[in-house]
Amino acid sequence: MFEVEEWLHSRIGLNFRSGLDRMQHAVDLLGNPEKSYPIIHVTGTNGKGSTIAFMRELFMSHGKKVGTFTSPHIVSIHDRICLNGQPISDADFIRLADRVKEMEQILLKTHDQLSFFELLTLIALLYFREQEVDLVLLEVGIGGVLDTTNVVTGEIAVITSIGLDHQETLGDNLASIAEQKAGIFKAGRKAVIAKLSSEAQLVCQKTAETKDVELYQAGHDFSMLNGNFLSSFLNLSQLKIGLEGAYQQENAALAIETFLLFMAERNEEIDECSLRKALEQTHWAGRLERIRPQIYLDGAHNLPALTRLVEFVREKKQEGYQPQILFGALKRKDYQGMLDYLSEQLPQVQVKVTGFDYQGSLEDQDVIGYDLIPSYRDFIRQFEEQTPKQDLLFITGSLYFISEVRSYLLDSQHSN
Repeated sequence: MFEVEEWLHSRIGLNFRSGLDRMQHAVDLLGNPEKSYPIIHVTGTNGKGSTIAFMRELFMSHGKKVGTFTSPHIVSIHDRICLNGQPISDADFIRLADRVKEMEQILLKTHDQLSFFELLTLIALLYFREQEVDLVLLEVGIGGVLDTTNVVTGEIAVITSIGLDHQETLGDNLASIAEQKAGIFKAGRKAVIAKLSSEAQLVCQKTAETKDVELYQAGHDFSMLNGNFLSSFLNLSQLKIGLEGAYQQENAALAIETFLLFMAERNEEIDECSLRKALEQTHWAGRLERIRPQIYLDGAHNLPALTRLVEFVREKKQEGYQPQILFGALKRKDYQGMLDYLSEQLPQVQVKVTGFDYQGSLEDQDVIGYDLIPSYRDFIRQFEEQTPKQDLLFITGSLYFISEVRSYLLDSQHSN
């Protein structure tokens, strides 16, 4: 497995976002595995992982064999490619990586080397064909229209949110980002979108009209408030959901609507009891995840995601808890803007900054005006040993940081 990971990692940053021609040729050479199963294609600035987690549980509760492709991974690279929530095995990963390597030898006669994300996507598409899945929940890498995954034709396209992130590749206003995301709408198919800003919504509506896409919009065709879901398909009251944070209601609503739409297409029965249970037992690593009684992990890696975290921290403060924040990020992100936002919105909450082992993480000289913690491991250990029960620690920032901390916490739990 080490060799395969080395091979994949040697491609990070290579031939990034250089159009879809190479990827299209690659899937053709592999016999178009992506055409062997229906795909629900998911994009959005935030909420993609949580929405996919809800959908995975909903479909599994109705006896479906579900493939999921998500990124980045929180624990191991295998977690990106799952079957009914279980990561791909080493043996399958290595075998399929070898098939992709062989195919690339032919591809190289006419095209450049494949990128890290392209290789992973191809392994996933092959795996799902081999496993004869009933459907695939496929998460976009970045954007939509030019994303590696956009060689597929999604039966349903889903947009979870549109905010400012990856402006260097997607554009610096909501309308241009919406254009990129709506690029996954496919002619004559269906799309389900969250409640978006008016300019982003307008772009989605126009794209849907141009491509003859049947559009289902949150707040218009379906809604969820305080656990009550309303839709032309089904009304459900007093739903309980397994992910914390009020905003998860929006992700759950998107997931339910998409699930109902997919099932209605096939005239399949919905079991309300199974649906309720599925939502209640949904979990997603590193998204407001309560990993210890007093510690939450949240990969709020951009400003729109931080606003959700701030809402949740305020809720906890109102309940009488004393929250503090430990923040770790990559230099290439707008970390100063994120830190300033946290300080402005949560003036009574201590914000501390730390580095981590991933290349390009923040160092002493990058951060001015905040306490820099030399070792997050020592800090967490002291927090657990010395703080009263009312104190909560929110560990947030880069998903790479969250992944590293999560591994550390799970390892230390097992060794105790």
